[in-house]
Amino acid sequence: MVFIKSFPKMKQLSHLTSLRLRLTVGIAAMSILGLSGVVLWISWQMQSILVVTHKNNTRYIVGRFPSDVEIYSDMVSLEEGTQKAIDNLSNPQTLLWVKTPQGEIFAQSQALQMGMTGSNLVSLTDIPPQPELQKVNNRYWLLCSTKLVVKGVTLGNFYIAQDITKDQMMFWGVMRSLLIISVMATILMTIAIAWYIQTSLTPLKRMSQMTKDIDPETLGKVQLELENAPSEVKELAGTLQTTLTRLAHAWDNQRQLVSNVSHELRTPLTVVSGYLQSTLRRGNNLTDLQREALETASSEADRTVQLLQDLLDLARAEHGGMYFNLETIVLNELLTEIEGMVHQYPLPVTVSLPTQVIKVKGDKNRLKQVFLNLIDNAVKYSHSPEPIILKLSHNKQQAKIEVCDRGVGIPLADQTRIFERFYRVDEARSRNIGGTGLGLSIVKTLVEGMGGTIHVISGPHQGTTFTILLPLF
Repeated sequence: MVFIKSFPKMKQLSHLTSLRLRLTVGIAAMSILGLSGVVLWISWQMQSILVVTHKNNTRYIVGRFPSDVEIYSDMVSLEEGTQKAIDNLSNPQTLLWVKTPQGEIFAQSQALQMGMTGSNLVSLTDIPPQPELQKVNNRYWLLCSTKLVVKGVTLGNFYIAQDITKDQMMFWGVMRSLLIISVMATILMTIAIAWYIQTSLTPLKRMSQMTKDIDPETLGKVQLELENAPSEVKELAGTLQTTLTRLAHAWDNQRQLVSNVSHELRTPLTVVSGYLQSTLRRGNNLTDLQREALETASSEADRTVQLLQDLLDLARAEHGGMYFNLETIVLNELLTEIEGMVHQYPLPVTVSLPTQVIKVKGDKNRLKQVFLNLIDNAVKYSHSPEPIILKLSHNKQQAKIEVCDRGVGIPLADQTRIFERFYRVDEARSRNIGGTGLGLSIVKTLVEGMGGTIHVISGPHQGTTFTILLPLF
């Protein structure tokens, strides 16, 4: 069973693809699109109403002007009647003029005669027959032209221009205000959406925090209880709780199986190993090939017995069945004793001791097992002739024991897993040098069982240092 831990880069990447970010961006984008559509529709409607109103006024003047000219011309001359009709319908925003078929001005508004605003309009030649909005000299004009027929006689072309600049500028002012309000509303809406989504996802975050530190030892103890959570999240929590319970049962069954198998196999293998060793001692008539085969079989039997013993020790530790004979231990004396036990190793072991006596509370035999395992591990992976260093020191609260070598080192990616069962940094090399892959796991179990901690500092081709910290007595 493998439990995967996230790396910092993966965590940073997960923020960019989080459900909260996706929901916030998605809902905010849809809201912005909807609000933008409403703003565009309102602006289009306002523009249409503004222009249509002025167009209707233009059409009214176009329809009325010939009859006014006809009425006035009954009392005065045609030219004077036309001018009176123009004066009657003109105002500062509405300019009228009439041109003869030859293009000469026949009559025009007083503002055009005096050269005031819009006087350059009379020179335009492309005025459409239907009211049309045009920008002339930075002002907005609604322009229109039509034939002027009075009493069946065509006098020329009648032109009308309405200045709607003020209304147009007012319209743009309203649009700017509406745009500012829309932006502010979008920002406030996005903040509200983000807050609401974060609140809605709180149960999922709590469930993630509950399951973040789950390990094989706590599988059966986890309780995913979520109050005031949505029904879908509660259903997910229930499913996850069931899965964790099944995993806990499977893990317990696996450990029980390993313990039972190790216990049942250890005795017959011990007997086999004993018979092999007895045969080697008494087999004076064995050939070299037979003796080599028996020695190989005996060695593998001893290795398997040791593997089963290690598995039994780990199983006892997990079930709380590993007992420690705690006593006061002088580490200076213990390390000196270990120094005398490791002369058979191909590399020398140097012990560095302080002048001050350092005492701890622990199991002497278990500590010997810890140090011998670490020294054996250092020797296996050291190709340098430099000695293995066993160094003792202390601080105010803890004794510190370091096992240092100048071997091949351990890559950083593997350092978090070397205390796992059967984990090996290099399977091919580990197979050649022997070992079961349980040594460091047992070391960690024993050290923690006596209230201590162990950690490693290493680098490829830079050697390895295992540091054990034990509370001072």
